Amino acid sequence: MTPQQLLDNEAIVAPDISHLVIEDDTPVDNFQSAKQQRLLVEVLYSSDVLPLPFIADTNVGLFYAPRQSAVIVPDAFLSLGVQMPSDWSEKKNRSYFVWEFEKVPEVCIEIVSNREGNELESKKATYARLGVPYYAVFDPLRQLQKPDEMNGSVLKVWALSVGRYTELPPSQVFWFETVGLGLTLWDGVFEGQQDSWLRWCRQDGRVIPTGKERADQAQQKTERLAERLRQMGVDPDAV
Repeated sequence: MTPQQLLDNEAIVAPDISHLVIEDDTPVDNFQSAKQQRLLVEVLYSSDVLPLPFIADTNVGLFYAPRQSAVIVPDAFLSLGVQMPSDWSEKKNRSYFVWEFEKVPEVCIEIVSNREGNELESKKATYARLGVPYYAVFDPLRQLQKPDEMNGSVLKVWALSVGRYTELPPSQVFWFETVGLGLTLWDGVFEGQQDSWLRWCRQDGRVIPTGKERADQAQQKTERLAERLRQMGVDPDAV
């Protein structure tokens, strides 16, 4: 059943969500997952790469059938064309209720930290049933790989086609045409940690820089300009 069919089957009046547990204070799996999730969200809000409004977040419940208390919690998601509610005192504004936003996210991402998440089975099936256009599984610790797949990719991506997911072939850039962004693996330092990170990118593979990366780039340009001025005999501090 599609999200629209689920919505159509609900009463016209706003559903009673008082029985739903939307916050359970369960901590994130580990430091790596926490940093990775921040990286996926920070770059979108600190840049102008996407038109407003949109919502990108992590570990927020995606509720899709109020009468069934049905929920799935993506490690990260991106939903275009929706506005973040301003009044968080209302319970209906503190999680992603599909019937409130009237759409599902464009991209849902799972970051594997153990073998208990069912990222390749039940979660994938649920995202497909909901109609999420793109689903990605990042397995940095290779928890889900079989012994004969040790050299396989740690990133798998599926695109929805006629209600079913089709796995995209391995690529340096997984491009999401309807989103205008892609995903790629990037080796570098984020928050002081050297690792291989999952990054949003442009179609040519250039990663979307974080706020700190843009500030560092601006500082480097300023320092190069100052050095050229000094070579010309000009004191940059006096300009």
